[in-house]
Amino acid sequence: MQPAAAGWSKEWLYRGISVASLLAALLLWWLVSAREWVNPLFLPGPQTVWAAFTDVLHEGYKGQTLLNHIGTSMRRLFLALAAAFVTAVPLGILCGRYRVLRAVIDPFIEFYRPLPPLAYYTLLILWFGITDVSKVLLLFLGAFAPLFITAVFSVQRLSPDRINGARSLGARGWKLYAFVIFPSVLPELLTGLRTAVGVSYSTLVAAEMVAAVSGVGWLVLDASKFLRSDIMYLGIIIMALIAIVIDLIIRSLIRRVSPWTEQ
Repeated sequence: MQPAAAGWSKEWLYRGISVASLLAALLLWWLVSAREWVNPLFLPGPQTVWAAFTDVLHEGYKGQTLLNHIGTSMRRLFLALAAAFVTAVPLGILCGRYRVLRAVIDPFIEFYRPLPPLAYYTLLILWFGITDVSKVLLLFLGAFAPLFITAVFSVQRLSPDRINGARSLGARGWKLYAFVIFPSVLPELLTGLRTAVGVSYSTLVAAEMVAAVSGVGWLVLDASKFLRSDIMYLGIIIMALIAIVIDLIIRSLIRRVSPWTEQ
């Protein structure tokens, strides 16, 4: 068997194992709920969660459709990620190139980076209210630090020969950054973006649970107040599926930019 064919066979084998494990978990879930080994209030069956999904999909929840709740959460997330990427990456690249600038910025990053986001979320609510501004800022701060740190260290790892070679060919100023440095560090930036998405997404759910009137995280919290465990499980599953889709999209971008990093 050719090495490539053997690699594909192993890949499909691993995928089959993953699918089988998911089916086994689903079967166990159905069995436990059907036999009522656990109180249905704590563990509703898959069919109950599916019924809740169809009901919320057609009737909505608390005056808003399911797609509206999902869209609200995604709008907050992507606004914050876009703002973090266009600010943290250029600033991180400059700090990676100039040690003095890094000395100015780095203390502030290291001060707030270890803090739990909800610790300073109360300040954001105090300053900006419970509007989307405070939520987007919270997600922005959550994504900024991973992207900034990734940009700094990826630039520092660049070979000086590449920079000097580009300069010898006439690259100067912004062209050096746009056509040499940025493409060189892009694979690592996408990996940092993957980390930033994870931090921001978990922060998004917590932020919507603290102060919101819409979004998937708010849906789960509101359902818990009325002991609607079926809707709670539905919201959790939706959040997990969205996170998986976002991660797959980023991994696909990483493979396109640098196929060797996913080998």
